[in-house]
Amino acid sequence: MRIARPILLVSTPIGVLFGLREAWRLAGPGMTVLMALMLAVVSAFIWMTVRTIRKEEARKGTPPLPREQR
Repeated sequence: MRIARPILLVSTPIGVLFGLREAWRLAGPGMTVLMALMLAVVSAFIWMTVRTIRKEEARKGTPPLPREQR
């Protein structure tokens, strides 16, 4: 996991940008905008889920998991 996390953190945004570029090339700007909106919505839902979990953990009084166990 020590090497996998940095590789994923670097390769995922590169892959997303490559996918948006290919959408522009194959289907034009409309598809690129739709894909970018979809990514924004999915990211917002993930952020809201993480925020809710952190709020509930803080309310229970239990400390969040250490970084190694996430």
